[in-house]
Amino acid sequence: MKETKFIEQNKKKWNRFEELYESKSNNPDELSDLYMDITDDLSYAQTFYRRRTVRVYLNKLAQTVYTGVHKQKGESIRRFLDVWKISLPLEIYRSRKSLLFALVAFCVYALIGVVTTMIDPNFPRVVMGDGYVNMTIENIQNGNPLKVYEDTDQMAMFVNITTNNMKVAFLTFFVGFFFTIGTHMMLFYNGVMLGAFQYFFKAKGLLITSFLGIWIHGAFEISAIVLAGGAGITAGNGLLFPGSYTRLQSLQLSTKRGLKIMMSLVPFIIAAGFLESYVTHNYQNLPEWSKWTLILFSFAFILFFYVFYPIYVARKYPELIDREEVGNFQERKGFNFHKIRGSGEVLADSFRMYRTIFQKLSRVFITIVIPIIAVLVVLQNSNHYDLQKTQYWYDWASQLEFMIGYCFINGQDYLIFTIWTFVFALIFSTVFWAMQSTDEEFSWKQFFNYLKKRFFGIWLANLFFALSCLLLPWYFLLFAIFLLPFFFLNAAAMGISNGKFKERFRKGFRYSKQHYGKSLVLLLILICLTAIILQPIALVFSIHNSWTNEPEMRDLLDMLADFVKRIAMIYTDDYMVWANFFRQFVYIIFILGLLPLLIITMGFGYFSEREKTEVMGLRNQFEKFGKRSNTQESKVDFE
Repeated sequence: MKETKFIEQNKKKWNRFEELYESKSNNPDELSDLYMDITDDLSYAQTFYRRRTVRVYLNKLAQTVYTGVHKQKGESIRRFLDVWKISLPLEIYRSRKSLLFALVAFCVYALIGVVTTMIDPNFPRVVMGDGYVNMTIENIQNGNPLKVYEDTDQMAMFVNITTNNMKVAFLTFFVGFFFTIGTHMMLFYNGVMLGAFQYFFKAKGLLITSFLGIWIHGAFEISAIVLAGGAGITAGNGLLFPGSYTRLQSLQLSTKRGLKIMMSLVPFIIAAGFLESYVTHNYQNLPEWSKWTLILFSFAFILFFYVFYPIYVARKYPELIDREEVGNFQERKGFNFHKIRGSGEVLADSFRMYRTIFQKLSRVFITIVIPIIAVLVVLQNSNHYDLQKTQYWYDWASQLEFMIGYCFINGQDYLIFTIWTFVFALIFSTVFWAMQSTDEEFSWKQFFNYLKKRFFGIWLANLFFALSCLLLPWYFLLFAIFLLPFFFLNAAAMGISNGKFKERFRKGFRYSKQHYGKSLVLLLILICLTAIILQPIALVFSIHNSWTNEPEMRDLLDMLADFVKRIAMIYTDDYMVWANFFRQFVYIIFILGLLPLLIITMGFGYFSEREKTEVMGLRNQFEKFGKRSNTQESKVDFE
């Protein structure tokens, strides 16, 4: 049949389909019949009019429906409200034992502070420091015991206090992963300090004065610390008491529950900072009744939201209490690369893919990548040996500069930095190869054949992305984060797609542009995830002003590096070099652990955009027409 006759014969049907699809009051039966006819017409056009515009037009019609079916629905305001009305209260109710335990433990620790101060009046100096105690005594003598809240600009006070409260609350939660021991330590420290502080004022005859001043903001602040402790215990108990789950599965469920509770605390922490900065700041000018009213209202609100309302929701929806507690841990095999994924699906499948290909990645990393990195790090430490004898402001930032070479102090730095770009390209190549060979046994021959064909393209496509992340100062990266998605899928296009070099390169830019929104969301989520995971070893508040200075808050890596330093002191005067070398070792492990996850999200992002554009999944469905049996299931039914 000639193309003109084919068009003339079917154009009314196609126009009718477009009208029905765009109409909100269409006939679903008629639309379904027309869609089946159009897929048949598309199959016919692909056979006889492969290079004609009619094939493109019909492909567009079919693709429009296919994309619409798979389009991700946005989260509604009602869904957001339901989380706060139902889901979150149920999570609090399920964690009620851990929350109650945290409250009882905190009260016991506060009582220890009270009793110890009764026995030894100088104990507050141990927990609060001589400077703070002497300042408070001076304020009491001057007739203004809470003057400490009046000496700072209110806005600066609000920012500093809120940041500090966030730090304490989230640290109390995160250290719960270490078998809940860290959470108990944080609760003990804060509880003892509170008890000692309150009894200190009681001994001065100012208990009511201090109570009214401190608990205006303390009702929210102290409650947030206790609840954060309960959330940390909830998370840590998943590892200690897995029940019928594996420890990893139990930890996943408990961490999710604990994080939900932590997210609910953020408004209360901000409110505590506001009250301390703008209300307690004006303590002297407030009438007594207003102070009592504010404190009672704050405690009543906390009790309502974290005690009474969760009980009410649990009794109203008893069938939901255990429903969300069961996770879906069924082992799924295989990955559908012909699928349009939303950001959530990309992340979920990325973690699953990481577990699947971890063994392949490990063989390449241990055999090739890590030895190369070890040589580069040794060369750089020798190159900057004198600079490694000191402690730096943010140690991780300085050590990465030295290791990778982008401090650019001498010619070797430029050479090492160039080699590192090839190392990153090797890591990208390994991940993309492993993703495409999940069903195949590991083969060095296949791996090196893949490198021979793809390595240079991946290195070139990834160059701008790597240079931006490494060379730009952190304050420019805040803006560059909105530019990086334009290059997010370039390396994936070079490593996965087929075709000529220039065609793949253009495809990378085009797909990156189409995937911009999802790429930005994925980058932000991965940055937050990385920041959270790194806190025990690279805490935001672990800042060294000099090599002898103790940071504001030590992280786990500070403690381990100090241990290495003390051992090294026995054998050498350059003990700081070995402490910094140990830090570098830890940072490299984290880079090799987290970077593949980012690369896998790039791969799934590319597959999604390819499916939107090329509709390969729909083509595969066409190929299955007529292959299904009417009487029994076959392999086709499960693809």
